[in-house]
Amino acid sequence: MDFQLDAEQEALQGGMRELLAGRYGRERLRAAVDDPAPDRALWRELGAAGVFALRLPESDGGVGLGLPEAVLLFEEAGRALLPGPLVACHLLAGVVDGVATGERIAALVDVTAGPGLWEHPADCDVLIALAGAPGAESRRVGREERAYRSAPAEAVCAPFASVDPLTPLARLTDVPRHDPLPLDVPRLRREAALLTAALQLGSAARTVEMAVAYAREREQFGAPIGSFQAVKHLCAQMLVRAEIARSAVYASSVTESGLEVAGAKLLADEAAVRNARDCLQVHGGMGFTWEADVHLHLKRAWLRAECWGGAGEAEEALAAGLIAGR
Repeated sequence: MDFQLDAEQEALQGGMRELLAGRYGRERLRAAVDDPAPDRALWRELGAAGVFALRLPESDGGVGLGLPEAVLLFEEAGRALLPGPLVACHLLAGVVDGVATGERIAALVDVTAGPGLWEHPADCDVLIALAGAPGAESRRVGREERAYRSAPAEAVCAPFASVDPLTPLARLTDVPRHDPLPLDVPRLRREAALLTAALQLGSAARTVEMAVAYAREREQFGAPIGSFQAVKHLCAQMLVRAEIARSAVYASSVTESGLEVAGAKLLADEAAVRNARDCLQVHGGMGFTWEADVHLHLKRAWLRAECWGGAGEAEEALAAGLIAGR
């Protein structure tokens, strides 16, 4: 199987990077720390570029591409630390009117096993919650899961402190279940985990670039710190983590296997968190300052690592798969 990107995929990824570099550069990123609300104008540009409608059929106004192409775009979004419920809007583009074009912002929250974290609650126009059918006891004993649509004002939630200043959160405790949607919930979960892994991959790759760039320009004892063996080893380990995660994320976007997605998410989470920590180490005292961007990658990586399947859940799924011979 050939996992090399073809010319169209490279152009797609390059176009997304160019769009974000022009519309969401460092100045806009730093401004978003003070005002993390999604930029509606940029959101509409993303809609016009086909980010949300990428996998919708052309007959429905979409681009007609697949999950591997979506992963490439989300990798670039993660690299730029673009805030907002990107995963939800991509997955719900064919479900909620106006989301595909970027005119409306949708939220997707999992409350099946208890309260769920709702990203950017004040900025969402539509709320879709994944929950067990009323009366079911537990997801582990065959609870029927459904998706329910409601207005954000109808949801019962409470403020929740976010480690990431770019991602306001609320803790969603209950949602009306009077409007079920005919959606494939397991598939939604799987694809949400994969796209979140792609965001983590983009962040992991970006922190490699940041660490290498700083190691080349920062001098100590009359030489760039990148010439020191300890720093070289840190940067090399960061690159290895990012590339291993990339292979897993790209492969699982082709196979769409639940176990492979779990493994890809686990590797991407580890790469994003550990690379951000090592990037901070390379920056030294400068990395601990608010003015440096390293902490933003670390905090986003911490948050994403708990979204759509944490390490414990992924490890249990992989162990169960090994025991079952899958």
